[in-house]
Amino acid sequence: MTIERIVLAFSGFFILLSLGLVHWFSSYWLWFTAFVSFNFFQSAFTGFFPLAIIFKKLGRQSGTAF
Repeated sequence: MTIERIVLAFSGFFILLSLGLVHWFSSYWLWFTAFVSFNFFQSAFTGFFPLAIIFKKLGRQSGTAF
């Protein structure tokens, strides 16, 4: 599995998790959803995604995006 697919899977999981936390606990968890979404948005322009750097250092195979 390439870094791109791992990043998409982690991000999708964290967005769904934070929405569940909003439903069960507090609307303050929407800030976490906004943070993950902002990382996606800025990476579209810069190509920088913090999770991708972590997985590169762990030796995962990189695709074309990161």
